[in-house]
Amino acid sequence: MSTTQVKSPSAPTPAPAQAGSAAGVRSMQLVSFRLAGEEYGIEIIKVREIILMGEITAIPETPDYVKGLINLRGTVVPIIDLRLRFGLPLGEITDESRIVVVNVAGKALGIVVDAVDEVLRITGEQIAPPPPTVAGMGREYLIGLAKLGERLLIMLDVDKILTREDVAAMHAAARS
Repeated sequence: MSTTQVKSPSAPTPAPAQAGSAAGVRSMQLVSFRLAGEEYGIEIIKVREIILMGEITAIPETPDYVKGLINLRGTVVPIIDLRLRFGLPLGEITDESRIVVVNVAGKALGIVVDAVDEVLRITGEQIAPPPPTVAGMGREYLIGLAKLGERLLIMLDVDKILTREDVAAMHAAARS
């Protein structure tokens, strides 16, 4: 399984809660990726590494978005399909598909994405809060929107994509 190590920036990055208010943010780095034709971003300090798709061992009696487990250099990592977690149609695994290994609540979690694009540095002026029509609809994982010229990048808080109970249950299954 081929991997790409992602180095965190040496300067501290603002906390996700600040990202929605441009006043408190000078700049931040994001790893951008594609999912169902849309562009998303996660703060680089949350990304551990990016790996090629490999064999995933299924876990019975889990939600449909939980794809299973992988063995990453001796560490068992739960894998979720972000398309299914967001209620999007199941996508085809391609040569561009990747697993982004992130840190959630101090534990490794892999998320399947359609493709990883680049590392971006954005400024506070480029960040807009999520529209009120989606912000209060159980979408706590939306930090905001990054305006990149004509493009919009949906900024995600990986700590809120799953509930604590979901993360605990997956890691309990990984230990079994």
